[in-house]
Amino acid sequence: MKKYLIAGLLVWLPLAITVWVLSWLLSALDGVFLALLSGTQAVMPESTHHAIEQLRHVPGLGVLVLGVGLVLTGVFVTNIFGQWWVRQWDRILQKIPIVKSIYSSVKQVSDTLFSSSGNAFREAVLVQYPRHGSWTIAFVTGAPGGEVAGKLPPDMLSVYVPTTPNPTSGFFLIMPRAEVIELRMSVDEALKYVISMGVVVPPPPSPAPVALTARN
Repeated sequence: MKKYLIAGLLVWLPLAITVWVLSWLLSALDGVFLALLSGTQAVMPESTHHAIEQLRHVPGLGVLVLGVGLVLTGVFVTNIFGQWWVRQWDRILQKIPIVKSIYSSVKQVSDTLFSSSGNAFREAVLVQYPRHGSWTIAFVTGAPGGEVAGKLPPDMLSVYVPTTPNPTSGFFLIMPRAEVIELRMSVDEALKYVISMGVVVPPPPSPAPVALTARN
């Protein structure tokens, strides 16, 4: 009975967690959409309130509207005129006390993680942590700079060591490049390996092609 119970749990648990995460995400997006509707309703004429109220009961409309809004925002900010407006917006927020600290920190992290020109979380590596002889998976986040780089020997790497099973928390380390072993597995495969506590093992990398030499 115990064996069958565990087997059934292994089948339904991933699906249940997936549904729960998607439900939470949809609820969050709908909450943002409903807040926008409330703000719109407050500034629109009273004759339009009934039509706006009907939009609250359309399932999935919040996700669709916010998705279209993100795409249109991306189109707007990728041209010269949109980039100018983003710079003005950043300049205004940088002058507001308290807000500037939160906004600048989040912006720096998001620009580093999601920028197509950045190198953060683009490579999985092996490092010795928390002591010599113990190995764990880490992700290269770049190289130290500024005052920190001037205090350290050359050829150092900044790495992020995620915790298990929650990779959103972890430790930031600066290590010599010589003590970091590069891995051929993708970042997604490495994250699955960490989250599963080593249970979901990535497949071995395919061997490099061997050049054929012509026979005489």
